[in-house]
Amino acid sequence: MNIVRRATVPFLLSCSLLLFAIALLAGNAPSASKLDYPKAKTVDQIDDYHGTKVADPYRWLEDTDSADTTAWVQAENKLTFSYLDQIPYRPAIHERLTKLWNYERYGVPEQHGGRYFYQHNNGLQNQNVLFVANSLNAEPRLLLDPNTLSSDGTVALSGQAITDDGKLMAYGTAASGSDWMEWHVRDVDTGKDLSDLVKWVKFSGASWTKDGKGFYYSRYAEPKEGAPLRDANYFQKLYYHRLGTAQSEDLLIYERPDNKELGFAGSVTDDGRYLVITVWQGTSPKNRLYYKDLSQADSPVVKLLDDFDAQYQFIDNDGPVFWFKTDLDTPRSRLIAIDTRKPERSNWKTIVPQAAETMTNANVVDDKFLVEYLKDAQTEVRVYDLQGKFLRDVDLPGIGTAPGFSGKRKDKETFYAFTSFTVPTTIYRYDPEKGASAIFRQPKVDFDPSRYETKQIFYQSKDGTRIPMFLTYKKGMKLDGQNRVLLYAYGGFDISLTPAFSVPNLVWLEMGGVYAQPNLRGGGEYGEDWHLAGTKLHKQNVFDDFIGAAEWLIANHYTTSSNLAIRGGSNGGLLVGACLTQRPDLYGATIPQVGVMDMLRFHKFTIGWAWTSDYGSSDDPELFKAIYAYSPLHNLKPGTKYPATFITTADHDDRVVPGHSFKFAATMQADQAGPAPVLIRVETKAGHGAGKPISKQIDEIADAWSFVAYNLNMDVQVK
Repeated sequence: MNIVRRATVPFLLSCSLLLFAIALLAGNAPSASKLDYPKAKTVDQIDDYHGTKVADPYRWLEDTDSADTTAWVQAENKLTFSYLDQIPYRPAIHERLTKLWNYERYGVPEQHGGRYFYQHNNGLQNQNVLFVANSLNAEPRLLLDPNTLSSDGTVALSGQAITDDGKLMAYGTAASGSDWMEWHVRDVDTGKDLSDLVKWVKFSGASWTKDGKGFYYSRYAEPKEGAPLRDANYFQKLYYHRLGTAQSEDLLIYERPDNKELGFAGSVTDDGRYLVITVWQGTSPKNRLYYKDLSQADSPVVKLLDDFDAQYQFIDNDGPVFWFKTDLDTPRSRLIAIDTRKPERSNWKTIVPQAAETMTNANVVDDKFLVEYLKDAQTEVRVYDLQGKFLRDVDLPGIGTAPGFSGKRKDKETFYAFTSFTVPTTIYRYDPEKGASAIFRQPKVDFDPSRYETKQIFYQSKDGTRIPMFLTYKKGMKLDGQNRVLLYAYGGFDISLTPAFSVPNLVWLEMGGVYAQPNLRGGGEYGEDWHLAGTKLHKQNVFDDFIGAAEWLIANHYTTSSNLAIRGGSNGGLLVGACLTQRPDLYGATIPQVGVMDMLRFHKFTIGWAWTSDYGSSDDPELFKAIYAYSPLHNLKPGTKYPATFITTADHDDRVVPGHSFKFAATMQADQAGPAPVLIRVETKAGHGAGKPISKQIDEIADAWSFVAYNLNMDVQVK
C-alpha cells in the first residue's frame, strides 16, 4: 500500500557444483509428512456485520506485543527454521544470492547549486550511502552513511531534501522498517548535523524555502505510548520548521480538523514563490490542490482544485500559470495549464493531449517537457516544447523501465535510470537540447544475460479482457510442462509493474525457473479505467486475471499446477491469499508476503483506513458482501488440501500489521488437510519492506527459494 510510492526494493548468491552434489546426495531433506504445528488457542469472538455473524477465533494474535502472541511467534519460527535447516541446497542458494548481490549500484543524481547528490552501494552494504560531488566529473565524497546509525543496518535513509544552493540537506531516517521517520539537517560542506530534529513524520517528504532558512513537512500527533505500530493514523498537519528552532515552535501551515483522513504534501516551486499543497485522501489517485503565495506575508491558503474529481500532479509553473498532469476526462492523462488569476475551467488549456499510451509522469528541464509514458507496461519518453509541440522521442537503450528525468526548468541536463529483467540498473545523463544520452554509471554483475530471453504475451481473462504478461527464461527452454514457474503480480492502487532487474529473480532463473509477471487490472498500466476495473466491487477481476495467467501458463505447456509457484507482497499478498483460497488446486507452492488477509478489519490499524479507496470497507453493507466473498482469512475452509505455503511478515510492519499474517497462518494450519507444509516466517526488527537491510533480504529470499524449490521438487542447479 504505497501512499508515498517508493522504488522497488531489490533482493540477492555462488557455490560450486561440488557443494550441490554433496548436499543432494546427503538425502536429508525435510519429511513430507504433515507437520506438528504449534497449538494456537481460540477465543469466542463473534462479530456481527450487517446481520452476518463472523467468528474471529484468533483475534488475540492482533496484539503483537502480548506474551501469548510472542510465544506463538517463537514457536512458529522454531518450526519454520527447523524445516528450512534440513533443505540441503539452502546454503548454496544463500551463497549465490550473496555473490550476485555483491555489485556496485548507483541512484539517479540530483543537481543543486552545481553539486551532484546520489546514492551508492558498494555491494553488500545493508543500506545505500549518499555521495556528493562538486562537479559531474569530480571525485565524490561521502555525505551520509546510514550503516553507521545502527549496529545491524536496520536504520535506513528514508528521504532527503537539498537547499537550492546545495549547502544544506534535510534527511529522514526510519528504524526497523517502520513508516515513522525522524528528520535531521546536515551541513553539506562539513558533513556535520545541526541541532534540528523533527519527529513523528510519516508519509511526508520535506521542501525547503528558496532562502534555505527552513522547510515544510507533514506529521501526525505523537501516538500514545505502547501502540505506535498499530494505532490508526489520522489528522495529518502541514508545518514549517525554521532552521535552528525547536520542533515545538514549528509554524502550523494547514490542518483540517473537519476531515481526519486528509493528508498534505507541501512543495515549494522552483522559483520560490508558491507553496503547492497536494491534498490526498486515502490511496486514491484523486487529489485536491491548494497553494499559498510565499511572496506575501500571511497569505491565505487558496483552494485551487477542491472537487476531488481527478488526479492533478503539479509539474511546474510559469509565474502564476501552473502546469499539471491530470486524468480529468482523459483516463490516460494529459498536460494542462491553469492560470491562477483566471482559474475557471473554461480558461484551462491543454498543452499535451491524451495519447494512446498512458502518461505516467512529466518534468520541465531546459524549458522543455519531458513526458514519460507506458506502452504495454514498457517505458517511452517524449520531449515537447512549452507550447506542447512534439520535438523528439528519447532513444532508450531497449525495452524496459526508465525512471528519472527530474530537474529544474533552467537545468541543461537531467538523469535517468534504465533497467529490465536481465539488465542491471544503469544511470544515464540526458541532454534535452541535443537529445543525447550518455552512460553516467554502469554496474557489472556476475551474470550472463545472453543466456536468457524475455518476451511479452497477451492472454484473455475470465471476462475476455486482454492482459499482458512478461516471461523470462533460459534460451532453448522446452515447452513440455515440466518447467518450474514463479508467477508474481500486484494488481492494485494504480501501481504499475514494469520490467526491473532483481537479483532474487536472476537466481530463480539460474535455478532453471521461469519468471512470469502479468499486468493485472487494478494497476496503472493502462490508465485510470484499468485501475478502477480492479477496485471495490470489481476486485474479483484482479484475482480472475491472476488465475487466468496461471491457466494460460499451464495450457501453453510452460508448466503444470504441481510445478507452479505464486508470490506477491502487501496488496500482492492479498492477491496470493485470495487466489490460493479460491483455487488451491492450481498451484504447487504459494508465497504470500506481508499480505492484507483480514479484509473485514484492515481499516482499523495504522494507515489501513486509507486503502478503502481501493477496497471499500466492511462498514458498508454492499461492499461487505463483496469483500467477505474473497477475504483470504475468511475463505479458508477446514478439510481442504492447500498447496505448500510460506507466509512472511515482520514484527515492525506498521503498514500491514503482522496480525493479518498471524491469523491467516494459524487458521490455515488448522484447516490444512493435506501433507503440504504451511509455515510462517516472522522477521525481527523489520517492517513492510522499505529500508530492509541487504543481509535480511538475502536471508529471507534464500529461505523462500529453498522452500519453493523443495516443494516443487526442483533439480536445483545454481551457478
